[in-house]
Amino acid sequence: MISKKAKIGKGTKIWHSELSNIQECEIGENCVIHSHVWIGNNVKIGNNVMIETFTFIPEGVTIGDNVFIGPHVTFTNDKYPPSWGEHWLPIVVKSGLSLKNMKEATVIGASATILPGVTIGHCAKVAAGALVTKDVPDTTFVAGVPARIMK
Repeated sequence: MISKKAKIGKGTKIWHSELSNIQECEIGENCVIHSHVWIGNNVKIGNNVMIETFTFIPEGVTIGDNVFIGPHVTFTNDKYPPSWGEHWLPIVVKSGLSLKNMKEATVIGASATILPGVTIGHCAKVAAGALVTKDVPDTTFVAGVPARIMK
């Protein structure tokens, strides 16, 4: 279900919206949102973003342009759950250059978990299954539990 207060940009496609929960958020232009996605209040999503199935994006997340988010990705905003907002920290995913070329996109792989207060840098790559506990610098690749920079 899509909230009537959600702002959705031109050319954005939400697959099977009745199977998702899209609250009062802002979604840019030319995005693709697959089914079974939760997008919370006050989330801001840029242009040309692809979000795969079963992704959870709670309040306080900002996603830039040209970002690919794989299936089953979980963003968490609560450092000490359940704090009901007392300890929520924002998460920022910086823009990539282009979604047409994955080398130029910011990419978060399948089943990655992003913890509160983290910033994922410009054109960074997060491996599938990674647990991101601290900031990811621009143009780096991280993998593992906890995620570490790979050479």
